[in-house]
Amino acid sequence: MSDKLTTDPQKTTRHETKADVPEEHRSFLEKVMAGAGLEDIFDARDITEIVFRTMRDMMTNEVSDRVASELHQEAEPTEDRALQNEVADLWKDTNPIVAFLSRVRPALEIKPETFIRRIREEGGLQGDVAPETAIKAVFSATKDELSPERIQEIANVLPGEIRQMWDQA
Repeated sequence: MSDKLTTDPQKTTRHETKADVPEEHRSFLEKVMAGAGLEDIFDARDITEIVFRTMRDMMTNEVSDRVASELHQEAEPTEDRALQNEVADLWKDTNPIVAFLSRVRPALEIKPETFIRRIREEGGLQGDVAPETAIKAVFSATKDELSPERIQEIANVLPGEIRQMWDQA
């Protein structure tokens, strides 16, 4: 566990409290933190939401709904599957306007360099964290939660270098 998680719960680099990241989100977000080399749980949450938003932008509603549906399955009593509900919460777009617009527009064709640029520009990553590293960390943590069918379905919508990152994660 990161030292930042064990320090004073009233202080973080973003002036948020630990309560701002629900406890059920910690395990998934800790995977992202470790994989990306992030120092802050809130950075892991933010980058996850941006990667997920970019992924959803490339999907039809049907594909996105199948991913969301799988992530919403009841958590099984085994520790391996206990993260499903948290990932489903992160998968949803928290901005109601963006969520609505994404439902009424067709899937976007996003080039690999645009995908990476969006993560770089919107992610607010620490200077020493490459967007590709953060993307792979989110992909790896996400693939732990999905069935082989969903993993393949997502792979089919990702372009070039982004697909390679997904396959390698």
